[in-house]
Amino acid sequence: MKKLKKVPKFKSEDEEFEFWSTHDLTDYVNISKGKRVIFSRLKPTEKTTSLRLPVYLMEELKMLANKIGIPYQSLMKVYLAQRVKQELKFTKP
Repeated sequence: MKKLKKVPKFKSEDEEFEFWSTHDLTDYVNISKGKRVIFSRLKPTEKTTSLRLPVYLMEELKMLANKIGIPYQSLMKVYLAQRVKQELKFTKP
């Protein structure tokens, strides 16, 4: 078995992301000794944004969200995520 390297300390999530984007996890962690865990309170990192939309569009979004029974901001996230996924599918080589 190879000797594992020590995982460095990271100053930010971005720094950690960059590190793991260019390094192999198996050089740092023995994954055969891993255990399954559930992070029930873990939420994805979010960033607040401001977006100007026409009044009619906001009203229609709120109407649709109310019809479905979810907050309109949640509906906007779902719609955006679906569209981004669809667009990325067509732009991959």
